[in-house]
Amino acid sequence: MSRARTRLATVVLASALALGALPASAYAGPASPSPAAVPRDRVADPGRPVPLQGAVNVRDLGGYRTYTGGLVRQGLVYRSDALGRLTDADVATLAGLRLTGVVDFRIPTEVQYDGADRLPAGLSPTARPVSDLGLYATLVTAIGSGDPATQERMLGGGRAEAYMRDIYRTFVTSPENRAQFAATLREVADGRGPLLVHCTSGKDRTGWLAYVLLRALAVPEDRAARDYLASNTYRAAYDAALRAGLKQSGRMQNPDLLIPLQEVRTDYLAAATDRMEADYGGFYRYLTEGLGLDLRTLARLRARMVR
Repeated sequence: MSRARTRLATVVLASALALGALPASAYAGPASPSPAAVPRDRVADPGRPVPLQGAVNVRDLGGYRTYTGGLVRQGLVYRSDALGRLTDADVATLAGLRLTGVVDFRIPTEVQYDGADRLPAGLSPTARPVSDLGLYATLVTAIGSGDPATQERMLGGGRAEAYMRDIYRTFVTSPENRAQFAATLREVADGRGPLLVHCTSGKDRTGWLAYVLLRALAVPEDRAARDYLASNTYRAAYDAALRAGLKQSGRMQNPDLLIPLQEVRTDYLAAATDRMEADYGGFYRYLTEGLGLDLRTLARLRARMVR
């Protein structure tokens, strides 16, 4: 293999490590948290994790109570991290969910490096890329450099956290991003069958879509936020192992620089919701004006998803 190809392979591997794109079998730990670790603000075994070997943040969005006493139906919307490294057994598990659609929020570069989704026969993903403001390329550069000073300059001193807050603001400010989220919510409302939504780690773009969907269904804001924050529980062991792998490989002396990029945080969510308040004056106007969802669509969404 040429020196250039060797370096490219190293950079791709490092990027995959940083972004949680390796299979769960690559570390010694559970693919999903124990029941005791899952937030207890749900009812009737809600938000059930879907145990897979090649993905660690896969769960059903159903089971939350709404303000009106309704219950979000299970088995209709699932959220996940990337599906490119699923095992044959994982694909069989997905087949059992009887999915009729998969929405992929990754940008083309992520798909190129991480691989296309592995899905049951007859099922193809719908690409709805949501911008990461160049974060993936930044990680490739930082990790690929192997230089602690470069990595500190690019990710340290609060820069990683600021990057994440900027990304979350674009969930609200970018017309292109809003269009992708709106199209997905309309697909849920149309009710053709169970839908799975994912990005690379299943926590930011997917987390925002899940948060907006739950709130649109009249799930209390604090419970929608807890669902968002639960990604930290599902991903904790896996992400820690990835950091350890980067340190052991010598690619990063201080892999903790990645923690702000691996985690979800209340201030990231607040960056989006604060922008939403500033631009639209509230959640309802964000739905109707920002996402362009009319009252009939919102009514169909609740009729289908809440019992």
